[in-house]
Amino acid sequence: MEKYLGFLVILLPLMILALSLNAGYVNAATFLPPEDKPLVRHYYKKLNTCANVEPFVRHQVKLFWDKDKTVTAKLLKLLYADCMLNGCDASNLLVGPNTERNSSKNAGMGGGAYELIDKIKTVLEIRCPRAVSCTDILSLATRDAVHFAGGPSYPVFLGRRDGFESNEAWINYPSPSMSWEEGLAYFESKNLDVQDFVTLLGAHSMGQAHCRFFYDRLYNFKGTGKPDPTMKRSTLVTLRSQCPKNSKIDSAVYFSPGYGSNYTFSNTFYGKVVAHESVLRVDQQLSYGADTSELVNEFANSLEQFRRAFTLSINRMGGLKVLTGKNGEIRRDCKFTNKNNPNL
Repeated sequence: MEKYLGFLVILLPLMILALSLNAGYVNAATFLPPEDKPLVRHYYKKLNTCANVEPFVRHQVKLFWDKDKTVTAKLLKLLYADCMLNGCDASNLLVGPNTERNSSKNAGMGGGAYELIDKIKTVLEIRCPRAVSCTDILSLATRDAVHFAGGPSYPVFLGRRDGFESNEAWINYPSPSMSWEEGLAYFESKNLDVQDFVTLLGAHSMGQAHCRFFYDRLYNFKGTGKPDPTMKRSTLVTLRSQCPKNSKIDSAVYFSPGYGSNYTFSNTFYGKVVAHESVLRVDQQLSYGADTSELVNEFANSLEQFRRAFTLSINRMGGLKVLTGKNGEIRRDCKFTNKNNPNL
């Protein structure tokens, strides 16, 4: 009982943040998803297994971020791809035949983020052998990279363990051309809600999208041979210049030019939605749902509101189907399960 009361005391600030966003939101997130064995704050310090894990991780992320600011968007994408498919268990860090990481569907995923995770793991194995999971490393590294990009330095609940499997058949990313109803249904199927849906899509402020993911909006929307009528004309002209018709080059464009190229955490994504300047259809669709549009307008008008919502929603996502206790393992190398590690 004391363990659960302690968890609730730690969780209370996040609940207050969520409730302070807007008392009128329908079905807004106000707490983390329930788990049989909840994650806790300062897990490794309390167990005395790696008391300084967070400073160790933060130092390595800062060294990497100073050289490559794209790592923030890459880590966010890795964390999303891990948690939203089969739960947060670092399955997408594993290499091998038929794994998520080696799937053609994940071509271009991670990039230097894999290198950073491996570096952090190497350091921690020297300082705290067999103590810190790759799953927790990914969550901590993502938090620190977000903070260095101007985002909130939110608390990360720890105690996750690493999974034994990775299967490319698990990959079922939602289409970037889906409606807001389909997008919300996908998030709800993962035990997340409308606030999480709108908030987590806001990470697109820092990222890029390849032309193939929105080409239809530019030239053949829903098979009409015409562009998406909801897209602002100036945005259409700009995107067509970056993604020429019938080009064999799949270029990448920034979701938020000016901010995206600097990989800065901002609320510009929501201003783009309001102005009908979104790159992806799923992003633009947020303006058409009653609850989604209310949140979009709130975040577009207040960076602080977005920061607070992001703190809650990324923690909720980071608690999906976690392995704790005696489930899973602590990998010695994030690329291999301990059983399949060629160096053990």
